[in-house]
Amino acid sequence: MNSFITPQNIYHGVNSIEQLRTIIQDLNVNHVFLLTDPMLKELEVIRPIEEILEKEGTRYTISTNVVPEPPLAIGNEVLHEIRESQPDLVIGVGGGSALDLSKASAVLADHGGTVEDYLNLTGTRELHSPGIPTVLIPTTAGTGAEVTDIAVFSLDDTKDVITHKYLLANYAIVDPQFTYTLPAKVTAASGVDALTHAIEAFTSVNATPLTDTLALDAMKRIVDNLRSAVWNPRAYEARKEMSLGSLIAGLSFYNAGVAGVHGLAYPLGGLFKIPHGEANAVLLPYVYHRIWPSCLEKMFTLGEVFSIPQEGKSKREVALEVVEALHELVKDVGLPTTISDYNITQDDIEQLTSNGTKQTRLLARSPMPFDEKSIRSVYQHAFAGWK
Repeated sequence: MNSFITPQNIYHGVNSIEQLRTIIQDLNVNHVFLLTDPMLKELEVIRPIEEILEKEGTRYTISTNVVPEPPLAIGNEVLHEIRESQPDLVIGVGGGSALDLSKASAVLADHGGTVEDYLNLTGTRELHSPGIPTVLIPTTAGTGAEVTDIAVFSLDDTKDVITHKYLLANYAIVDPQFTYTLPAKVTAASGVDALTHAIEAFTSVNATPLTDTLALDAMKRIVDNLRSAVWNPRAYEARKEMSLGSLIAGLSFYNAGVAGVHGLAYPLGGLFKIPHGEANAVLLPYVYHRIWPSCLEKMFTLGEVFSIPQEGKSKREVALEVVEALHELVKDVGLPTTISDYNITQDDIEQLTSNGTKQTRLLARSPMPFDEKSIRSVYQHAFAGWK
């Protein structure tokens, strides 16, 4: 038996933000806690949301207490703010960090203790109620956080998560207009992040026909549009396709899971504070260079996604061309292609390897098992470079 889980309500497409009016009316909301990135407030990206709240006569409190790869301290500060504010609705607006902080804090506001009490690896408390209703509005096309029940927090040298069905948003609104002003580098990193979600879901040991269908659709949209979205600020149609591709990838990976790329990217973020999307991007081709034989049929299928001619070629040849295409895509959108580009040294490989072995929850979904030797090999390859 297979299952498939999604948020209760998903609205997507240009001007889907207008659905926020109906949500406020349906829930009879009097007070909103709006959490967003400080830059989004400064650039007035959230102004359309404020205007809706003002026209509906809804009181709102804005917090910009969001940082990339949020540590536990920030999580607890936001949790305290929401408990003090006592809102009827929490709206999270931004990238994955803002959305993760919003959904975790909205649930924990109805519980005792701190964020660390509920972490997956070390927490000792359990969630018992869904907390405050949430609306999650992404401003990047990449994380898929609006449709997952996962909130990621940075620790001293790695990351951990809170994951529970209660963290699923009551409403997700994916309006591509909120991504129009994204800088090229953020567009690139978040776009490769979304591609990573889709390809890892597609090759996951927990993949199903439904998640495969979604993953393939997402990958095609992303591969066909990412370069344009990065390098042409006015490529609004590409932004629209990227936004939808990210959403669909999120639905796929939430149900099938991600694996080796994410598992080995976590130590890069924990130890060296490399942004999540970039950490996934720099490792993506190297992980698949390692594991492609274990998912040969699916790698062959991906040849069509990347428009690789297949006539007269073996499945092995096509699979290797897909791996090469992953590397070319990361390079083409201007992201680093080796971990040495982040000032990581040969001496750091052992610590990365040690931390990588601890990501058993993610690595267990890989079609090819990872042990200490294979983890070290991936990091060594990513350090040395592609050729």
